[in-house]
Amino acid sequence: MQAIALITGASRGIGAATALSLAQAGYAVAVNYRDNSLAADEVVRQIRAGGGTAITVKADVAVEAEVLAMFAKVDAKLGTLTALVNNAGVVDVASRVEAMSVVRLQRMLATNVLGSMVCAREAVLRMSTRHGGSGGAIVNLSSVAATLGSPGQYVDYAASKGAIDSFTVGLAREVAAEGIRVNAVRPGIIDTDIHASGGQPDRAQRLAPQVPLQRPGTAQEIANAIVWLLSDAASYTTGAILDVSGGR
Repeated sequence: MQAIALITGASRGIGAATALSLAQAGYAVAVNYRDNSLAADEVVRQIRAGGGTAITVKADVAVEAEVLAMFAKVDAKLGTLTALVNNAGVVDVASRVEAMSVVRLQRMLATNVLGSMVCAREAVLRMSTRHGGSGGAIVNLSSVAATLGSPGQYVDYAASKGAIDSFTVGLAREVAAEGIRVNAVRPGIIDTDIHASGGQPDRAQRLAPQVPLQRPGTAQEIANAIVWLLSDAASYTTGAILDVSGGR
């Protein structure tokens, strides 16, 4: 039976690279997007051009009703999910905590924390042997910011990723006996356009000298780690948080 993967936030960057890599590994892939349908369609086009199976699924992971509809579409179009990558996330402009509005904080936590938890909940309901499933694997996207705190920049983002670290460990232990492995990847400075959405398009290159390997990472390097954690090669790995950060 073909493995089926859902990748949230898969229209660009790490999500798109992961979708393409999982398709090459033989997965049928659901490419989630929130706004950029053209970019999501292009990821699906590339997968299908390579002989793979893929669909797009529009949903804002911060909205529960949209998450439920997304999982229902995956069920109907592809079948029962076997892999989830909680990749969708947001940043904001650099700011000190005393200048952060509640609106900003709510947006950050709704997408980065609650969105990942609700998606994981729906995946567990499908994968867990306790609920009649056949098992599966979940990979959450954290960030090295969780360990550094991002002072003067994105303390709220760092805190949201610290929550993902705790959630990963707890969920992994909760569902380990039910056939589900849960792990996280903690990227460092990665050269994607998420920096532009935070108002710093040159951030990855500017901070490269702070990285022991003296360069930003690529979306593909993170995708490689995600694909490994989902694979049978990582069959004894759960509750792990893998730093892919160039030593930072």
